[in-house]
Formats: sequence, C-alpha cells, structure tokens
Amino acid sequence: MAEALILDAEALNALAHPSERKVLAGRASAILRLAYDRRALVRVPAPVLAEVCRGVRYDSAINHLLNNPGVGVSELTRAIAQQAGHMLARLKLSSSHAIDAFVVATALQFETAVIATGDPDDIRRLAAPFPRVGIFTL
Repeated sequence: MAEALILDAEALNALAHPSERKVLAGRASAILRLAYDRRALVRVPAPVLAEVCRGVRYDSAINHLLNNPGVGVSELTRAIAQQAGHMLARLKLSSSHAIDAFVVATALQFETAVIATGDPDDIRRLAAPFPRVGIFTL
C-alpha cells in the first residue's frame, strides 16, 4: 500500500480550470506539488467524473489533467461501493452523499491518504472513524 492524495470534484475542477477558481486552484496546486514531492499517488475516484464532466468543451481541461501520468483514475469496485454504502448507512445519509462516500472509500484503499476537498463538512463526517484519512480543505 502507498500514500495517496485523493481529489474530489472541487479539487479536480480547481486544477483543471485555474482561471475560474484562482484561490482554490492555488491551494490545490500546493497540495498537488506536496504529493509529488512525497511521491504519493494522486487519484481521482471514477464517480467524481460524473460531477465534473459536462461536455466536450468543458471536459477538455479535465481530460488534459487526467492524461497527466501522475494523476490516475481509481475505478469504482464492488468493495469500494459496498464500503461507501455502509458509511452512508452508519450516518443515516441518503444516496445524495454517495459520491462523497465513494471518495472516502477510495481513500481507504491506501495506507494513508489525504482528500483534497472543497466540501470538508461531509467528507469529514464520513472519514471521522478512519484516522489514516486526512482532509485538506481548499
């Protein structure tokens, strides 16, 4: 297992569209540089793409970022999906929080992970029982 930086939708959007999200992009770039310096894996959970992909013109910046060899997409597996469902059930959250739960469950696939997020409240609630998952708020 390895150390990982997990990007949620807000972090991915900030990196892909820095001119539209200057402050968030600066913070996201800083954590990305730190991850590269530490040789951490950088991953985007596949379900996050459903939040950020909005058509060819908008997607080109997302695809450019995802084509970087240092950024990988983590597939949604049965184990990750079930773990996310268990998190939602434990907190009595609806499926409207599913993508956040997929992000946290993806982070749990690594020895240690930091989630870069623009939505720290929901991510923090879901990740609270897991001390090996850190939260970096953009």
